[in-house]
Amino acid sequence: GMKHRDPGYSGFGEAYFSTIEPGVIKAWKRHRKMTLNLIVPMGMVRFVIFDDRKNSKSYGKYQDVILSRSNYCRITVPPMVWMGFQGMGKNTSMLLNIADIEHVPEEADRKVINEIKYDWELNK
Repeated sequence: GMKHRDPGYSGFGEAYFSTIEPGVIKAWKRHRKMTLNLIVPMGMVRFVIFDDRKNSKSYGKYQDVILSRSNYCRITVPPMVWMGFQGMGKNTSMLLNIADIEHVPEEADRKVINEIKYDWELNK
């Protein structure tokens, strides 16, 4: 999943697993300090990243990536970037986040799904 010399590695805070059911969408969340390193060891998960950082080269852009056993890789989500994810396929999926800091609930911001305009159905 990840080595200490890999791009995206910025220290170790914790590793945690989460599951998501097919068709379920969990959106939107951004961390102010935490860097996420996301891997899907089981199932299929679609991640949508939205960058609203005004001084960023990717300002206002979306990135849509599906991770699975057939597309086994890791994506890194830096602090201050919004992320949502959706369970794909027919079974429960599992994701692993290797974070650079320990989880602190107050460190994250949340929006309800319709606060960031993205058509989850259109872009399947």
